[in-house]
Amino acid sequence: MPEQPLTPGEPYDQFSVASVYAELLSRTPENDMQPRLEPMRMIMDLLGNPERSAPAIHITGTNGKTSAARMIEAGLLAHDLRTGRYSSPHMGSVTERISVDGVPVSDETFVRIWDEIRPHIGMVDERLSADGEVPLTLFECLTVLAFAVFADEPVDVMVLEVGLGGAWDATNVVSGSVQVVTPISLDHTDLLGDSEHDIALEKVGIIKPGGFLVSAAQVPEAADVLLEAAREAGVPFRFEGVEFGVESRLPGVGGQQVTVQGLAGRYPDLLLALHGAHQAQNFSLAVAALEAFIGGAEQELNLENLQLACEHITSPGRLETLRTGPAIIADAAHNPAGIEASAEALKESFGLDKLVLVVGILQEKDVRAMLAALYTQYGDLASDICLTQSVSPRAVPAEELRLMAADAGFRDEDLHSTERLDEAIDWAVSRVDEDGATVTGGVLITGSVTLVGEARTLLGAEDDRLRKDT
Repeated sequence: MPEQPLTPGEPYDQFSVASVYAELLSRTPENDMQPRLEPMRMIMDLLGNPERSAPAIHITGTNGKTSAARMIEAGLLAHDLRTGRYSSPHMGSVTERISVDGVPVSDETFVRIWDEIRPHIGMVDERLSADGEVPLTLFECLTVLAFAVFADEPVDVMVLEVGLGGAWDATNVVSGSVQVVTPISLDHTDLLGDSEHDIALEKVGIIKPGGFLVSAAQVPEAADVLLEAAREAGVPFRFEGVEFGVESRLPGVGGQQVTVQGLAGRYPDLLLALHGAHQAQNFSLAVAALEAFIGGAEQELNLENLQLACEHITSPGRLETLRTGPAIIADAAHNPAGIEASAEALKESFGLDKLVLVVGILQEKDVRAMLAALYTQYGDLASDICLTQSVSPRAVPAEELRLMAADAGFRDEDLHSTERLDEAIDWAVSRVDEDGATVTGGVLITGSVTLVGEARTLLGAEDDRLRKDT
């Protein structure tokens, strides 16, 4: 299972990633966003401004941020640039959030740098407490740690994924050389607003003078906000569907063949080992961001380098096949738009006649809207649904989720619940196997990143540390 905090009374080991993570978990949780940047500026000043140690590609949006970040990282590595990537959340070990040259930071470096910055974090905590403010949160501390690791390595370029929103996100102490916006849709509406327009107002906080905006295609309400912000900041801007995009795509076994029209060149017949139109669109966004960073959007990328990048692009937990016979597929869709995109890709690429769903959702999400989306997308394909929960304290209890699924339209007789994910997977596989060889069936595990992360651990998915370095 993904790493857990130390149990009460367990001795603290200053050389243990688990003990550092336990210390971080004792802080304000990362889903409790503090709308502030001054504490981050304070700690950056104390540490000598590690956020300025390398240029940054800064990524915000609702869906596709992690996939786009990994694609951009692979492209930079293929162009012989040393990279630091900061993404969230993690699926297994917290060290996955901070990657250097495409692999998670080593345990030794993670702990060593934390030990070095801990006294400075304590100083900022004291100031905040004296002012009646919450000490640095878990996400703020991990962001500080990422900047410090990247400065220590050092890296040539940082690829930074916003945790939540943009304007007040801890990563926004940087001024990105390239500012990337993936598709904006409804998510975290309690914190960011209940319309695409309002959410875009938060996301555009990363758009700053001196940058270059590259955006996915957006609904008009969000696009208008991005355009206004780019013009006010005086930055050039390029939008998918106008200046760049997917020219063609051909789904196939193990992924798809994609031709992209970029900002400076056309890149034909690239083999992308990811499924779905949404991943092809993420890839075109990544290509445009690479062109903007490497050649100021005026220089065509080397096609061989881009082909090499494609060979190393992975996106764990995004329509990832964890087992075969029957297929067990994990997808970390965690909002209605993500569910819709993944469903279209699954139906297009996997050829399943029967699907059993294993679903777990976190409390801060729009649970009813997600269940409604699952019913709309899979109601005619999914004959059985198991509602379960991850070990996260934020998980909706399985039985409560089952009752909500019935309200969403699923037939009560098709629903099953269990608090244990391993039991849920076993039950789902047994339901597929009931039909024997008469249908092509599979299991889809979805609803939250935490649930998918636990499934990957249970089923022995390959760790990023085992990936071949570019």
